[in-house]
Amino acid sequence: MFKLAIISGTDRPNSKSYMMSEYVQKLYEERGVEATIYSMMDFPISEVAGGPYGKELPKVEAFRAPILASDALLFVIPEYNGSFPGILKLFVDYLPFPDAFKNLPMAFIGIAAGAFGALRAVEQFQMVANYRNALAYPERVFVSRFNQHFDAQEGLTVPLQQELLLSQTDGFIGFVNALKGR
Repeated sequence: MFKLAIISGTDRPNSKSYMMSEYVQKLYEERGVEATIYSMMDFPISEVAGGPYGKELPKVEAFRAPILASDALLFVIPEYNGSFPGILKLFVDYLPFPDAFKNLPMAFIGIAAGAFGALRAVEQFQMVANYRNALAYPERVFVSRFNQHFDAQEGLTVPLQQELLLSQTDGFIGFVNALKGR
């Protein structure tokens, strides 16, 4: 089918984003997609301390190479202080400019402890992705009250949220396949 990079958008240990990424990975694999999780927890932040833009950064290149070799990206984005995590912006800042996201299909899932399911975080990150010429899949999923509405085995416990997630999963697969001419 195709290679999907699932980006767990925080460097927080034992994050809810990673739990959601693992659940979503299963959904895609059940549908024949080769899905791999890349956690911002593994981003080599020490390599970029001090802003070494334009320099050879082997650890950064090793981290981003398999992501950029994927056919599509799915971002699982938690809300931090009304936005997306800074580590996710740092990751984007160290991608090749301007072509890293050019014509690359992307989907977005927002998760939050609050009532709005990281709506702002996803929309703000989408602005960055759009600036980098990504092809954003329009059906986004926002998971509110994540701690109450998610079970690691069963997934989303609110039927409507689970239905929206499954709809996004199936729709995004169709979107990527159509773009790739499959």
